[in-house]
Amino acid sequence: MRRLLPTAFSLALVLLGAALPALPASAQKVVRGETTYATRDDAMQFADDVAARRNLDRAWVRATIGNAHLLPNVPRLMLPAPRGTAKNWRVYRSRFIDPVRIGAGVRFWRANAATLARAEAEYGVPAEIIVGIVGVETIYGRTMGNFRVIDALATLSFDFPQGHPRAAERQAFFRGELESFLSTESRTAEDPMVPVGSYAGAMGMPQFMPSSIAKYAIDFDGDGRIDLVNNPTDVIGSVASYFKAFGWQPGIQPIYSVGFDEARLKKEVLLAPDILPSFSADSFVAGGAVLEGEALRHKGLLALVELQNGADAPSYVAGTQNFYVITRYNWSSYYAMSVIELGREVRAAMEN
Repeated sequence: MRRLLPTAFSLALVLLGAALPALPASAQKVVRGETTYATRDDAMQFADDVAARRNLDRAWVRATIGNAHLLPNVPRLMLPAPRGTAKNWRVYRSRFIDPVRIGAGVRFWRANAATLARAEAEYGVPAEIIVGIVGVETIYGRTMGNFRVIDALATLSFDFPQGHPRAAERQAFFRGELESFLSTESRTAEDPMVPVGSYAGAMGMPQFMPSSIAKYAIDFDGDGRIDLVNNPTDVIGSVASYFKAFGWQPGIQPIYSVGFDEARLKKEVLLAPDILPSFSADSFVAGGAVLEGEALRHKGLLALVELQNGADAPSYVAGTQNFYVITRYNWSSYYAMSVIELGREVRAAMEN
């Protein structure tokens, strides 16, 4: 992998998939503890293990992790919402589909139209999906995070909240991301204490985690470096590369409208696989779903996607393989719908 410039480090909990939930300004404030991880035996043992596994300079790895600071306000941000908290698609949507993002999206699309067209031709990912991703993640580079990546990853590697229902799994994930970050940084002469990003260690306009940068980020303009902060061309190519790697199917809509024939409806059966496409169009209809037009001719599998609206009735769509691929960027059907709808709104604004 070519070098990601230090200025290009800045969520995807891509593989977590994260946008992580929008935070109030108070939660976005960087609060750095005074004690460094140099005082922690578990952190130094991890440094030694990484150095051995990756054949890195042991002193450099120990110094890099050792100079990281605990971010005391970050662990609680990883805790899930209290049990019983109602999901609300309309509220969630309102965070991401607004005049500011739509206007910024129009400017981004117009400024990068040729690059978006090239990415669609090479990877099969529509421009509106890429525009939707970058808009939802960072408002086209406006909000890329101000937490030092080394601090965020060290905090979540060694002080992940044990009250999380999947604490061991999530902590292991972040240790893997810290290792990936160190591996990439070790191949440069740059200061690993400089890169900044989200409170989870995600970076750049598309908010890629370190392992996703290593696997999917590309030098789409061919200038010999990957810059995910200042270079929209690399950003666009990298998002398209990510989606292709996760199975994006060119020419397939991510969602179709769906209704119900209450007399035949087997909603529990249709919802059982969650958002994983599991039904042919025929079996979907046999379960009481009502499809029209192109959806009836869809050759792939479908999923019934439920979007709760608080105390009001849920909304539903039929999700295709491409809807599922969007959720690999962030494992949330609400997130995927926001990406789709923001992209569509930007396209409509351009056409008007």
